[in-house]
Amino acid sequence: MKELATLTLNIEDTLAFLNLNAVKSLNAINSAMLDDLNEAMDLLEADPNVKVLVITGNGKAFMAGGDIKEMMDLSPEEADHFIAYGNQTMNRIMNLSLVTIAAVNGFALGGGLELALTCDIRIGTTANKIGFPEVGLGIIPGYGGTQRASRLIGIGQTKRLALSGEIIDGAEAHRIGLLEKIVEPDQLIEEATKFAKQIAKNAPIAIKQAKLSINFGSQSTLENGLKLEGEIVKGLFRTEDKYEGMNAFVEKRKAEFKGK
Repeated sequence: MKELATLTLNIEDTLAFLNLNAVKSLNAINSAMLDDLNEAMDLLEADPNVKVLVITGNGKAFMAGGDIKEMMDLSPEEADHFIAYGNQTMNRIMNLSLVTIAAVNGFALGGGLELALTCDIRIGTTANKIGFPEVGLGIIPGYGGTQRASRLIGIGQTKRLALSGEIIDGAEAHRIGLLEKIVEPDQLIEEATKFAKQIAKNAPIAIKQAKLSINFGSQSTLENGLKLEGEIVKGLFRTEDKYEGMNAFVEKRKAEFKGK
């Protein structure tokens, strides 16, 4: 296990677990946490065996937003640097080649919701409190929240949250599409781990390419998305994993993928 100032990273075979661990501040994001997140990404990118990353928070919160004490005295120029660094970090998480699952416990407000939005899958609980309260502080979401949320749940629901500062529960977040699944709080890590294992058993190259195709298509035209999808499928037909997967299906046995 790698222990950093604001988080821990534990790698278990093909799965990795990143726990935000600034419990006293409800895992509020600040410069130190951004540094630690980038160091964790360095470690993950250097380990070819990891297929799925689960991100969660220790204590009562996934992440209760930004560190107001750090932000309140920033000049516009300093704020610009802080936002740019945060966006760089969020983009890096979103563009990881491995699959990311946000196991959203407790509060996911502001930057916490933005972190969850960078992940491929979001699993929450019936006890969640989720929203964009930034307008009550005189600002707006700055780590991609207005852009990623509108692509996920639509412009109307994003405006509902970002303009009002409304805090919604897990059931409502699931209803509008912010969360893919909700469970009871004591089942969250078990469910996230179970789903991570379900993903990790599949062909590694296919997993990465499926994520790439979906992410590209969400920011491109349908025509260009379909073109990339076709090119990816063609390329996958050249892989050893394709032959192994199809042979295993015909032979009614478990496939042994090698990522080749």
